[in-house]
Amino acid sequence: MTLGAGLVWPALAVRSRIEASGRHTGRYPSGAPAEGEIVTVLRMSSLFLRTLREDPADAEVPSHKLLVRAGYIRRVSPGIYTWLPLGMRVLRNVEAIVREEMDQISQELLFPALLPREPYEATGRWTEYGDNIFRLKDRKGADYLLGPTHEELFTLAVKDAFSSYKDLPISLYQIQTKYRDEARPRAGLLRGREFVMKDSYSFDVDEAGLAKSYDAHRDAYIKIFDRLGFHYVIVEAMAGAMGGSKSEEFLATAANGEDTYVRCASCGYSANVEAVKVPTPAAVDHSGMPAAQVIDTPGTPTIETLVDFVNSAHPRGDRPWTAADTLKNVVVLLEHPDGRREPLVIGVPGDREVDEKRLSAQVEPAAVAPFDEAEFAKHPGLVRGYIGPQALGAGEGSATGIRYLTDPRVSEGTAWVTGANSPGQHVVGLVAGRDFTSDGTIEAAEVRVGDACPSCGEGEGLEAARGIEMGHIFQLGKKYAEALDLKVLDEHGKLVTVVMGSYGIGVSRAVACIAEGNHDESGLVWPREISPADVHLVATGKDEAVFVAAETLARELAAEGLDVIYDDRRGVSPGVKFKDSELIGVPTIVVVGRGLASGVVEVKDRRSGERREVAVADATAEVCREVRGA
Repeated sequence: MTLGAGLVWPALAVRSRIEASGRHTGRYPSGAPAEGEIVTVLRMSSLFLRTLREDPADAEVPSHKLLVRAGYIRRVSPGIYTWLPLGMRVLRNVEAIVREEMDQISQELLFPALLPREPYEATGRWTEYGDNIFRLKDRKGADYLLGPTHEELFTLAVKDAFSSYKDLPISLYQIQTKYRDEARPRAGLLRGREFVMKDSYSFDVDEAGLAKSYDAHRDAYIKIFDRLGFHYVIVEAMAGAMGGSKSEEFLATAANGEDTYVRCASCGYSANVEAVKVPTPAAVDHSGMPAAQVIDTPGTPTIETLVDFVNSAHPRGDRPWTAADTLKNVVVLLEHPDGRREPLVIGVPGDREVDEKRLSAQVEPAAVAPFDEAEFAKHPGLVRGYIGPQALGAGEGSATGIRYLTDPRVSEGTAWVTGANSPGQHVVGLVAGRDFTSDGTIEAAEVRVGDACPSCGEGEGLEAARGIEMGHIFQLGKKYAEALDLKVLDEHGKLVTVVMGSYGIGVSRAVACIAEGNHDESGLVWPREISPADVHLVATGKDEAVFVAAETLARELAAEGLDVIYDDRRGVSPGVKFKDSELIGVPTIVVVGRGLASGVVEVKDRRSGERREVAVADATAEVCREVRGA
């Protein structure tokens, strides 16, 4: 509607489902809907819902199995799912929690999912994303992509609107579907090609402002994850392809989580394994060390056989040789987004393996590929099985010209047993800084339980656990602002580049994550604030009086502002109805059945399994108290 010079919107009555305490109270916390408000009951006789008794063949994790079996989602193709009515209700409840907390510190907007190439070309990510994004052309041949994330669009929106430091700080967010062409989509909603994400961005004049915005988002995230109903930890993380400096992940603890994190019981340090920094040993004075010695090492194809051989043929005087005394040189192939292929050699102590995830995080946006026989044929200077650092390095004088990076433990003055670049030969006593150097260090070796804590170096060493990444916050800095020329005039009238922060939450992933932490052998067990309904009402038997009483109770509960799923199906056995109620996982189950003849109904707590009989006349009030925790 318009009136005079502007728009006049009709008034909307907006009611929160969540009290200030965060406790779920149904659609109407005050106890009843407004006059004229329509209340609905989800009747299973007409609900678009079919439960399954068997696990889907492609499901590997509990959340995937149960969300499909309980009728929350259905697979369309690998990594792509339909949200069915019950699933939509759960997803919207998660979104509501995110919105309520984000609205305290940010403003919501919505960008399109279909995006032009140009902004991503300007930041380099059109190429950097490689095969991980969906690219398409319009009828005129112009390039587009389906948005994997929206840093560029947020940056341009602020650039178009603001030009002065007086306009800042500001924070903007959206909840929107994202698209990434995952190579192996699996685990249901935990790893898909289409997913719902909350991404937000802060814009400040300087680093001090960024720190405040970062802390505000961190506090909001704590409130969000406290309400979502699963145990989580906050760990140090790597920014990766996002860029920036400080970065933290919010991980839901889960035995089958795809991320490993470590923690120190002594000082509280915690970090994603990809972000662990190995303490660099102090330099060792090597002035008195003997010269390196090349030795024949027949029949030593592995680190174990090499150690056995040198202990037998060249024993040490102070202690036996161990795998930790050997330097293993691992060759990989980096495939850069621009198509360039680069060999890379990584030197790590022989008692450790190269961790693929840690390596991948270090070399992003390049992808890591195996260095196969064909690649070895292209580089005859690499003697397979006997590679040593003497022939490596990207600088002048290198026999191979291949970049060589070493673990921080390969520090100045440390001596190693390693390959001699000659078939059947190794070298003993090769000293870092004297006999060889590297092109830099790389954090690619595996992190093991018991390793020294990078923070305190004390206690019993690091502990390891698994988790699911649910949120990630970054201090982006100026990367995107510089690429897209986002500048404002400061208080002195000088143009300065805006400093940005980036903050993401996996909204659809949260549904799966909550399911991972809230289920038993019978099905899902939703936290009350997330559940698709407040009450699952079950009518059992053939007696018409049961269905009349159940219908009355359903209407009374709805009139009190509770969301009700009512199993009004006729000709379905009580056993099937009970199994469905447990599978669907609503926190409060009410059974109207045989007890009606005695004037009672059964109220069951889905999580604890506790049951109690309640007089029919008191049922509405008792169920309301159960739901609202009064």
